[in-house]
Amino acid sequence: MTELKEKKCVPCEGGIPKLQGAEAEIMLHELEGWRIEGEKLLKTFKFKKFMQSIEFVNKMATIAEGEGHHPNFCVNFREVDLTVWTHAIDGLSENDFILAAKIDEIKM
Repeated sequence: MTELKEKKCVPCEGGIPKLQGAEAEIMLHELEGWRIEGEKLLKTFKFKKFMQSIEFVNKMATIAEGEGHHPNFCVNFREVDLTVWTHAIDGLSENDFILAAKIDEIKM
């Protein structure tokens, strides 16, 4: 099986089935610290300083733009909350797990 971080997000205009139950849980096991709530992936990244949070967001934004798949995020001083899901299907797709794996590779 190819590691998620080695894959590339595929543009999604809808019309694909959402990942359900076991399928999503299997992919979740390839990630560290992420959780599924409803039909979204969530994770909080913590930093020692505010500017590290901003540097992380900038690195994350570059990855997201390169993948054509964009998360929602909120900067809370020394924390960044990320929410990832595929808007076009209003649920989880493989793209969400690929993006999460790539974000986890950010070095701070």
